[in-house]
Amino acid sequence: MELQDPKMNGALPADALGYRQEREGFLPSHPPAPGRKPVEFMDFEGKTSFGMSVFNLSNAIMGSGILGLAYAMAHTGVLFFLALLLCIALLSSYSIHLLLTCAGVVGIRAYEQLGQRALGPAGKVVVAAVICLHNVGAMSSYLFIIKSELPLVIGTFLDMDPEGGWFLKGNLLIIIVSVLIILPLALMRHLGYLGYTSGLSLTCMLFFLISVIYKKFQLGCAVGLNETAVESKSPPGLPIQGLNRSCEAQMFTVDSQMFYTVPIMAFAFVCHPEVLPIYTELCRPSKHRMQAVANVSIGAMFCMYGLTATFGYLTFYNSVEAEMLHMYSQQDLLILCVRLAVLLAVTLTVPVVLFPIRRALQQLLFPSRDFSWPRHVAIALILLVLVNVLVICVPTIRDIFGVIGSTSAPSLIFILPSIFYLRIVPSEVEPLCSWPKIQALCFGLLGVLFMAISLGFMFANWATGQSHVSGH
Repeated sequence: MELQDPKMNGALPADALGYRQEREGFLPSHPPAPGRKPVEFMDFEGKTSFGMSVFNLSNAIMGSGILGLAYAMAHTGVLFFLALLLCIALLSSYSIHLLLTCAGVVGIRAYEQLGQRALGPAGKVVVAAVICLHNVGAMSSYLFIIKSELPLVIGTFLDMDPEGGWFLKGNLLIIIVSVLIILPLALMRHLGYLGYTSGLSLTCMLFFLISVIYKKFQLGCAVGLNETAVESKSPPGLPIQGLNRSCEAQMFTVDSQMFYTVPIMAFAFVCHPEVLPIYTELCRPSKHRMQAVANVSIGAMFCMYGLTATFGYLTFYNSVEAEMLHMYSQQDLLILCVRLAVLLAVTLTVPVVLFPIRRALQQLLFPSRDFSWPRHVAIALILLVLVNVLVICVPTIRDIFGVIGSTSAPSLIFILPSIFYLRIVPSEVEPLCSWPKIQALCFGLLGVLFMAISLGFMFANWATGQSHVSGH
């Protein structure tokens, strides 16, 4: 079908006109043909304000990756880390620009439908698989925090050694939490019932940041204090400073562990599966308005990530662990409150992360079947069992962040948005040799390079037995 463009004498294909309309600031309306199921998110009137949309997207960006950023800074240096973090934040904003442009061309505001439009049914499968991989990694990182922190909190309350009783075993505790708390919430039919936890999660993480800043000024150079976890884990006869014999911050450094750090930073900025649903609910939606929401959210998270990493690193320097909360005293009341806040946030976030996985699996395996409670429950059970086994077997949170960040993060941030842009934006408007499409192509190639280098160095470290250097 061809539509007449009032600004041109000729006719344009519908996709080209949709692209022109999106460039002018509004989404085209494409009512479905009689007898056809309407495309999801296409004709929904949003009522969410700009400020609340910023809050929702910031909550989608914020995750457990914040706990590993000080470790990332220790292996890159302060200035190099902040430069890398800024680059990834800017690239994330650009990739959202590509997604919003593609959504405006075809009037689709769902990541999976964009994949199907760009690459056919195989594209829908690939996109769903990447989203599942990313969210399984997110669930794993959340459960790993529960596994490592909950025994410390319970042991502190009971004034017991965390290794003392059977009820202080991390592997057992994550199973109990999964069965008693996460599973009942995950069995809810609608995701909207879990929306009340988003504000609580962001508040808890803000409390975590404030506490990290406060402890820096309270402890000073913590690598020489007896209350840190550094000395408590150091064998007799070793200097109490651990890896860092002087409290001097490195501005720029490169080592073999650096190739874990960039995936950690990339993993911390992945919010792309949630961008289009938030776009759908935005009041007076337009590409420019939603791009402003994304820029404000990414900017706010960049500041929070940068402050958390900087003050965490300047407290423990090179001795910081991949899970920073392990570095503080178990007896500190403030840190105990921080641990409780983080545990509460991540526990209530796991069911929210599970919903998109189940939705993707149902669309792939049972696309034309009606809702079924047995299938709904079975998928949730299988996913929770799988993630629990993964968390029990993986030794450190760094491995989860590294592997998932090296695969799903570059796919969601770099590769898929660039492919969508190249395939969906019509050549009548943007030829393949045009500068915007050359930029998109280079953007996708950057993601492939990022994935290959990060995975290559991680596998090399594992093969040479360097995966657990420095006690990680």
